[in-house]
Amino acid sequence: MKDLVEYVVRSLVDHPDDVLVSPIEEGDTITYRVKVHADDVGRVIGRQGRVAKAIRNVVSAAAYRQKKRVFVDIQS
Repeated sequence: MKDLVEYVVRSLVDHPDDVLVSPIEEGDTITYRVKVHADDVGRVIGRQGRVAKAIRNVVSAAAYRQKKRVFVDIQS
């Protein structure tokens, strides 16, 4: 799942080498902290959060098979 988040985010940004995805597991919940270059934060979030919401939807759909709740936290 981490690879999926990393792949999607790296394909969106101008500085793919600066993308760092850190999973934090707590019970049946996984939070992915995504750190990107300061110039790329707007690209990852998108207008009114549309891109971020789309990333969260894709990851949630993938996590459904594993019976896990997934959150994606975007940081600069």
